[in-house]
Amino acid sequence: MDADELQEKLEANGELMVAVADFGQPLELHLHDTEIDDESVRLELTDGVLTFDVDAVAGAWQHTHSLADLGLE
Repeated sequence: MDADELQEKLEANGELMVAVADFGQPLELHLHDTEIDDESVRLELTDGVLTFDVDAVAGAWQHTHSLADLGLE
């Protein structure tokens, strides 16, 4: 996955889930807290900043919520 593709998906959806090789769980990216350049992704968290290589992103998909996710089914 390249930086342009990630940026396009993030802008199209406003938020994006990514699977990163270095982490055991997917990460949630938002337009307001994520910067993507040619080589890295920078994610601002409430208690710090997480930076990882674009090359480490194994997959990305639209993040959605359902009624079941919220316990409202």
